[in-house]
Amino acid sequence: QVQLVESGGGLVQAGGSLRLSCAASGRTFSNYAMGWFRQAPGKEREFVAAIRGSGDSIYYTDSVKGRFTISRDNAKNTVYLQMNSLKPEDTAVYYCASSCPGFKYYTNYAKSREYDYWGQGTQVTVSS
Repeated sequence: QVQLVESGGGLVQAGGSLRLSCAASGRTFSNYAMGWFRQAPGKEREFVAAIRGSGDSIYYTDSVKGRFTISRDNAKNTVYLQMNSLKPEDTAVYYCASSCPGFKYYTNYAKSREYDYWGQGTQVTVSS
């Protein structure tokens, strides 16, 4: 059974940093793209970042470019999201997700329905 377990969320002041981790088990980690999504209160879940299984391709949503960095360590079955220069509008529950088999990465990296396993979420709160 595939499991994704996030950690690293918390409360931080604007301008601060957090590093989220997502530990995966139950499938060959390097075979699957991984994504980070977030959901703020009263809003729909939105794409944040994605990384291909090999780590050789990365995408970000425009609002986090230059501030967030996604990375993965396939030896540790873990994907990370380093978040710097945090803003109050980054406040949300952050989820990691593993792509579906046959995932067409370059066209579907931002589509939540193309990810079949999700973590439980970790709260990130940025105070002004």
